[in-house]
Amino acid sequence: MRFSPAAIALSLTLAMISSAGIGGRADDDIDVRSVELLKSGNDAMAAGDTEGAIGWYETALAVDPRNRAAYVAMAGAVRKQGLNGKAIRFYREALEIEPNDQIALAGQAEAMIAKGAIEPARKNIARLKMLCRVDCTKIDNLTLAANKAGEKPQLQASALEIKPTVGEAPQSQPN
Repeated sequence: MRFSPAAIALSLTLAMISSAGIGGRADDDIDVRSVELLKSGNDAMAAGDTEGAIGWYETALAVDPRNRAAYVAMAGAVRKQGLNGKAIRFYREALEIEPNDQIALAGQAEAMIAKGAIEPARKNIARLKMLCRVDCTKIDNLTLAANKAGEKPQLQASALEIKPTVGEAPQSQPN
């Protein structure tokens, strides 16, 4: 009995603290300012200003780092600059927010193929095939691109010709 008031006070305190977390924003509730900044970046990208668009996308991500569309747009912008490694990283950030984002999976697979990472790209393509329900022509195109990139001949040591340096006599090959 003598601990009842303390126990009641403690339970009320814990109830208040735990209910404060419930009133937070949902994961899908992206900050409106971040969405507006993303739109400004898309406008800059449409106008051909890739550097300006990247600035808008960075600001949108600073305002709300859960803005998956900003990660995807940023990845597209850096791919346009030829920075496929950075694009892969931005697509990965988007996929951490939503692992089944087909746009991010396809974009990451394209960047991986361009970078030469064929096997990870094939894993993304396999996931895309599982997720695709309607129009899967882009996935078929990605599969063809991965297969074509995987067919490139690899340089082998036997294909290298050893050339003598200045002052050396050419080495004869044993028969």
